This record gives sequence, structure tokens and C-alpha cells, in this order.
Amino acid sequence: MIEVTGTITTESAQSACVGPSLAPDNLTGMETRAEDGRVVTAVRGTHLRSVIASVDDYLMNLAIAEEICASVVGRKTV
Repeated sequence: MIEVTGTITTESAQSACVGPSLAPDNLTGMETRAEDGRVVTAVRGTHLRSVIASVDDYLMNLAIAEEICASVVGRKTV
């Protein structure tokens, strides 16, 4: 059995918001964290198609999280 592994690193001005926002959506074999202005996600799996589908979903979630976090930066909660 083969193992497919990879790391996706994205620079983000809102990494402290984006990283934790993505973590609940991690599938088995995924780990997301924020560090030094970046969002880092490690991906591993044993089926290439599953890993590709997981990365595709992750990238869509990343784009949405970036937009949402950017829109709330600077807003105060009441």
C-alpha cells in the first residue's frame, strides 16, 4: 500500500483566524495550524483520489475562510 503525503502552506495576514476556522473541517489524515503569518496543512492518505478530493475541498474552504476572516478584521464585538 502506498502513502500519499503533502503539505500546503499559504501566507495569510489573518492566519490566526483562518487556521482555527479550517481545523474543524479536517478529514482523517489532515492537520491544520496557524504559524508565523501562514496557514499550514499536512495531508496524508493511502488513496490518491481521496487525497486529491480532500485537497480540493480544503482549498475551497481556505478561500471562504480567508474572505470571512478578512471581512471581520477590525470589527469589535458588542
